[in-house]
Amino acid sequence: MTTRVSRVGLLVALLWLAVGGGLLPQATGRFFVLLTNDDGYDAPGLHALVEAFRSRAEIVVAAPATQQSGKGHSITTSAEPIFLQEHRQTDGALWYAIEAPPATCVRLAVESLLPRRPDLVISGINRGENLGLTVYLSGTVGAAREAAIVGLPAIAVSIRGNRSEDYAAAAAYVRELVEQLRQRQALRAGLFLNVNVPAGERRGVRVARLSLRATHEDYERRESPRGRVYFWSRWRPLEDDAEGTDVWAFARGYITLTPMTLDVTDVSALDALRSLQVQETTGAAR
Repeated sequence: MTTRVSRVGLLVALLWLAVGGGLLPQATGRFFVLLTNDDGYDAPGLHALVEAFRSRAEIVVAAPATQQSGKGHSITTSAEPIFLQEHRQTDGALWYAIEAPPATCVRLAVESLLPRRPDLVISGINRGENLGLTVYLSGTVGAAREAAIVGLPAIAVSIRGNRSEDYAAAAAYVRELVEQLRQRQALRAGLFLNVNVPAGERRGVRVARLSLRATHEDYERRESPRGRVYFWSRWRPLEDDAEGTDVWAFARGYITLTPMTLDVTDVSALDALRSLQVQETTGAAR
């Protein structure tokens, strides 16, 4: 009996090592991650995620062919074709550079390109933080939100900084975060996280709410050499906000982790507005 138990324990250990010692295979096969972004297929942040997860999971990349920053939750409509390039990997997997905004890349991949539904969608690593209300403008967050809409867990990841070591450190944290979420069985359908990683030395991780302060943006009036008037956006990120917000924690060197939801209903206003309801009348019964 002891020998049999030992063999079972050895088999479990071998399976654990075979998948990298962290991410255990699911019933349908290896843990399957879809990677996307808004900085484009060749962006360094995306490559950092590929390297971090390559030995831990089955991965497929479906990302915009070109820069799509600031596109928010923009989608490709039925009036536009979606062109793509397929890139065959050494393991036989196909990765995709898609001429579409990030949200469309996710939906197209899930509905038409992947061999099965992914266990997780990770969007990033974006160059530049996405804190507070900028989550409504970010293509990085838009891609993760689209994944949540189709019932998949998703993580949007952004950093301040553009050094290779910054991307590598952020990718390593995301890998650790995914392992923790899996151990806690928290990778449920619709889980939607926004992660921001400061550059350089970090003080730790803070779970924080979104800052609701508006960022500063105005427009400088200019004139071209040919006399055409145009305007140039002058946007500045928030430098600080109230304690407990993602902006506050990020400004103090913390990685911020914000759970988000698709439901933006103002529940507090429901009762106040019920007096506006009108009961439709119907004609006399025949």
